[in-house]
Amino acid sequence: MILLSIMFTGIIEELGKVVSLTRSSQTGRLTIAVSKDFSQVKTGESIAVNGSCLTVTAVKRGNLEFDLSFETLQKTTLHTVKLGDKVNLERALPIAGRLGGHLVSGHVDGIGEIRQKISQSKGLELHVSIPSQLLTYAVQKGSISLDGISLTIADIRKSLLIIYVVPHTAKVTTLGQKNIGDQINIEVDLLSKYIERHLRQEVNKGISDDTLSRVGFLPMGWIDN
Repeated sequence: MILLSIMFTGIIEELGKVVSLTRSSQTGRLTIAVSKDFSQVKTGESIAVNGSCLTVTAVKRGNLEFDLSFETLQKTTLHTVKLGDKVNLERALPIAGRLGGHLVSGHVDGIGEIRQKISQSKGLELHVSIPSQLLTYAVQKGSISLDGISLTIADIRKSLLIIYVVPHTAKVTTLGQKNIGDQINIEVDLLSKYIERHLRQEVNKGISDDTLSRVGFLPMGWIDN
């Protein structure tokens, strides 16, 4: 079921530029200037913009236009973008495409904040706060999407994620331009949410010996004598 949904990989293909933005109390419209590769995108396609899955509503003179719903404006950082801002862009993963990052749905789970940014000779060290309810899905060496970028969690210190960003990623995404205090879209690992939901259902109905065997805690065919 997961693979039949619109998916992304967290590998940013291009930095677009915001050239038009209108907002009302309920909705908005966003226009992004793109390169020739993205100008071949057709109306109706899905594009991850800073990690938020949006539908292309028009393609005009190398610009992509998107409608922003009330939900998108409320739950993502797209309500804070300004004219001239750069945004991370990724097209949806084709069925036969290579999964270079991890499975990303483009549905933002929450908004974090960059608390510390340390420049290093080999890239950046970012300390990012995330909402407390998302910490359960964050594990050391696990995957996470920040503004649509597939990254690895190096460490977790209380409510802060420690992320190391290699020079290439800092250069070709918005992470190199981010500052302390900037907000960032967070999508936790999709598979971790499915696992957590499954385990919660098992706990609610009582964990049987059969369940323990299936997940590897008991050998198959184990019998209580």
